[in-house]
Amino acid sequence: MHAKSDSEVTSIEASTPPRSPRRPLYYVQSPSHSQQDLEKMSYGSSPFGSPTHHYHCSPIHHSRESSTSRFSASLKNPRNAVSGWRRLQRKYDEMGDQEDDEEHDVEDDVSDGGALRFYVVCFLFSFVVLFTVFSLILWAASVPYKPKIIVKNIAFENFNVQAGMDGTGVPTDMLTLNSTVKILYRNPATFFGVHVTSSPLEFHYYDLKLASGHMKNFYQSRKSQRTVIALIQGYQVPLYGGIPVLNGAKGHLESVAVPLNLTFIMRSRAYILGRLVNPKFYRSILCEVTLRSNHLGKPVNLTRSGSCVYK
Repeated sequence: MHAKSDSEVTSIEASTPPRSPRRPLYYVQSPSHSQQDLEKMSYGSSPFGSPTHHYHCSPIHHSRESSTSRFSASLKNPRNAVSGWRRLQRKYDEMGDQEDDEEHDVEDDVSDGGALRFYVVCFLFSFVVLFTVFSLILWAASVPYKPKIIVKNIAFENFNVQAGMDGTGVPTDMLTLNSTVKILYRNPATFFGVHVTSSPLEFHYYDLKLASGHMKNFYQSRKSQRTVIALIQGYQVPLYGGIPVLNGAKGHLESVAVPLNLTFIMRSRAYILGRLVNPKFYRSILCEVTLRSNHLGKPVNLTRSGSCVYK
């Protein structure tokens, strides 16, 4: 407002110290929001309120600060951050692909193994079912072919009663008997042969056994027949008075008649499919015959109706 004189201006300039040359300007970039937050957390958690002291004392915050610095560095260099992220993503993708391939391989192996076991089980089950059906068909086909058995005749060769003693020394009548039995056996089967066995052939006078014999085992081929001869003998059989018609008849046997029963069982077995299909045929035979002392040596015909019973 008031004009100053030149002398005043000169005195002011002389009293004012000289100014230093102008310095260049520097721009400081403020830290990111995450870095500021981390620094605030670090400052706030320090018990002494000093960031430098907390930096040296807490390894956890040291790691956080280092990770923050790395993150800041990555922000400063976005190309490196993007390339690193791409490498990490590629690595994770490759690991995921490998795991998926391994899982697919395991699933394929499991599925292949399960399918193979399923096929094996189905094959075995089908084989068992077919084999069982086939065996049942063979067995059913063999049932109608039962052997034909006919007792043709019996011939008494020898018959004798005399006094004697048993094994304990008891005196009693002793009987001796020899006879021959002819049996006709026929196998009508068209596709298998049979193995034939027999139980002992026995003569009984009621419950008293007088004689017994065995028949040889034989094999009869399909659609064939044969005549089997069996010997039935009794030697020194103690009677103990069990046959009243023979009491006191020693030496007078010309007109004696003794009713007897012939019993035996014939077994026939076929092996069509080994031991898996082997049909069995049993025939129980009972023949009633009369022993006549005046017909010794002559065969007694048993083919008449009612002489023999076949079960």
